[in-house]
Amino acid sequence: MTTAILILFYLVTPALIIHFAGKYLLLKKAGSVLIAYIIGLIIGNFGCLPQSASNVQEMLMSISIPLALPLLLMTLKLDNWQNLAKKTLISLLTGVASVIIVVIIADLIFRNFIPDEWKVSGMLIGNYTGGTPNLAAIKTALNVDANTYMLTFSSDIVVSAIYLLFLMTLGKRFFKKILPYKYSYSGRFAQEETVYSNFEDYTDFFKKHNIIPTLKAFGISILILLIGGGVSMLSPESLKLISAILIITTLGIATSFIPTLRRGPKNFETGMYFILVFSLVVSSQADFSKFTSEALPIFLNVSFVILFVMLMHTAFAKFFKLDADTVMITSTALICSPPFVPLIAGTINNRQIIVSGLTVGLVGYAIGNYLGIMIGYSLRFWF
Repeated sequence: MTTAILILFYLVTPALIIHFAGKYLLLKKAGSVLIAYIIGLIIGNFGCLPQSASNVQEMLMSISIPLALPLLLMTLKLDNWQNLAKKTLISLLTGVASVIIVVIIADLIFRNFIPDEWKVSGMLIGNYTGGTPNLAAIKTALNVDANTYMLTFSSDIVVSAIYLLFLMTLGKRFFKKILPYKYSYSGRFAQEETVYSNFEDYTDFFKKHNIIPTLKAFGISILILLIGGGVSMLSPESLKLISAILIITTLGIATSFIPTLRRGPKNFETGMYFILVFSLVVSSQADFSKFTSEALPIFLNVSFVILFVMLMHTAFAKFFKLDADTVMITSTALICSPPFVPLIAGTINNRQIIVSGLTVGLVGYAIGNYLGIMIGYSLRFWF
């Protein structure tokens, strides 16, 4: 497989995943990112790649996340956080605090069993305050081994799916047994306001009215990548990746305050395409043979974090007298990511809470990279 064919494979396959996931419900329910990981694992572990593939893989990984981040972040309407009801804001702050505290405790417990546990902790902080884009960005910033990243991602897929199932079945009964269940909406959102532009809607992607503003946003993303990469060259060697990711994150958030960029119809989808490219590349680097020996500690680490974040967040909520619906929707946004907010809102029969839940998730996307990198390095040097 020549270099050109390999690059073509990594760039075209995510587009095909998007195309077929839009046509077949089963693929859509599985999720594009998960499908990309499965294809990458198969390709990487059955001798389909040449030995020279590593150069192409490193090149694509080094540009895919820096290109994706601005496109994803510029779609956020972050000024909506000011409109959060007081109890939702408290739930957000206590939820993030719970993630930080529990991940630090987990790091102290598992550091003797997991190599570079501080990197896993950094990724979990980013993932459980933001989502998969943060997990991938922190993997790049902290230079996490492909196998460690894959094990962390795979464990999260399994455990967070179990947690989501719990929220959809027994969750309402559990939280309402402990917390007050009268939900009162006191935010200042307009009823029809949308805080999250689209959830991967690729319909009419190449129509003129969509492609022109998307190309404009993509150009801005390239410019941000060049600025981040250029400024990071002034940093010490060990901090180059970290400074680049943080600069790109900051500039991406800054562009979200430019209305014409924020309203780009397909910016989020374009960013997710590059997340799929990254997912395909990194999973094709993973080695199945290492999964048996390394999988259990990381799986237990992720399970510990999700379970005790839920319990600690509930304890905080009890202290601050937060209602069950607010805590459930906040926990969904942080642990399971914003796309699952409408699903849980429907489960608990409270559509009013969707906008608040999505806003919590958006704030998480914005702060996840900063918290993950900062706390990861704190665990490395201070504990």
